[in-house]
Amino acid sequence: MTGDADSIPGRGLTFKRALIKVTGEAFTVPGKLGIEISALQHLAQEIKDAASIGAQIAVVVGGGNIFRGAIASEAGMDRVSADNMGMLATIINGLALQDALEKKDVQTRLLTAISISQLAEPYVRRRAIRHLEKGRVVIFAGGTGNPYFTTDTAASLRAMEIQANVILKATKVDGVYDADPVKFTDARRYKELKFIDVLKDNLKVMDATAISLCMDNQVPIVVFNITVPGNIKRVLSGENIGTIVRGV
Repeated sequence: MTGDADSIPGRGLTFKRALIKVTGEAFTVPGKLGIEISALQHLAQEIKDAASIGAQIAVVVGGGNIFRGAIASEAGMDRVSADNMGMLATIINGLALQDALEKKDVQTRLLTAISISQLAEPYVRRRAIRHLEKGRVVIFAGGTGNPYFTTDTAASLRAMEIQANVILKATKVDGVYDADPVKFTDARRYKELKFIDVLKDNLKVMDATAISLCMDNQVPIVVFNITVPGNIKRVLSGENIGTIVRGV
């Protein structure tokens, strides 16, 4: 496993192979559910721009803009059924992102952990890596294919499997803060955190299972604001934006 930031000569890249974790919120606008075309187009353009500088890009999509299994479970739905519905929601988002990218002439492959062969390829690790080596953007949907696991955990797992150099946690805030920056004007943004501190202080970067996987395999996580144009390229090129989580 390689989590080190190895510079790529002639490319200006700090991270050559990146896995981007995109929440369902990135597919819509604040206060709305479903898929908002303007938000989808922005996301696709950002990914296209990042791929254009030579980076190998994989994306794990969430489905919270359509259905949240955890919330439905709390309301009384069977947890397994709720999580299965949530995994299907990620496939809908994956299909939308694939369509948006292909309309921008980006070669894309959608791989799912759930068998749905009429719509997407089944997830096979070697196939995913081969797609990346050929310069295709790979979208992972269906989570891990199992209930009780979040798409954060799916992102960490896929990152290990494809030997990504970094996980980019795309959010609508510009990093990790010591308090809610919306509620507290004096909230301080961390420039860098250690994995153990994220776990100890219960900072909302990714869930504990995902953080532990990254810590054990020393794959850094960068939390950044996806709504700012060019931010994915900036992270891949080594610019100090957002919050980086690494080390022990």
